[in-house]
Amino acid sequence: MSITDSSIDIQIGQRVRQLRVSRNLTLEDLAQSAKVSRAMLSRIERGESSPTAQLLGKICVGLDVTLSALFAEAATPARPLSRRDDQPTWRDPATHYLRRSVSPLGTGSTVDIVEVEFPPGGRVAFDAQRLAGTDQQVWVLEGTLEMSLGDEVFRLDPGDCLWMRFDRPIQFHNPTERPIRYAVIIAQGAPRS
Repeated sequence: MSITDSSIDIQIGQRVRQLRVSRNLTLEDLAQSAKVSRAMLSRIERGESSPTAQLLGKICVGLDVTLSALFAEAATPARPLSRRDDQPTWRDPATHYLRRSVSPLGTGSTVDIVEVEFPPGGRVAFDAQRLAGTDQQVWVLEGTLEMSLGDEVFRLDPGDCLWMRFDRPIQFHNPTERPIRYAVIIAQGAPRS
């Protein structure tokens, strides 16, 4: 289920607004905590902007959620099986990386699995985010991934897996001339509501 047209911008906007309102945040509150202009947030919520992964990362910091939680459908009936053809995908307009939500939707599981296809030379950075009890692992399936966690740099080859908390800036980089594929497994300490 590829979501590549403007409908994804509308869905992202609706989800940002839903999460903002559920946290009793005004646009101004979210703008301050996310370090994103109020005008940009307003355009995103109205579906008039195609936000990049980096911009969505900042919004997630302001909402205190993971990127996976942002992409999760709010009222999805539980389905224990997630078939590849039905898994939602999103392409970052800046880096053109493809993000596939692999985990079955609506289960309330504390684990989210995401598959990423990252183009040659691609680079995306996320600001430090503090999510209590939440960590992630990046498992390289094909290619070579360079990851920076704060000042530490790790080179990951096929089969390598890196564990991290959401407490430092993170940068993903494909230093090669070939696409790479990796899985991100996010584990949250307590079930989501």
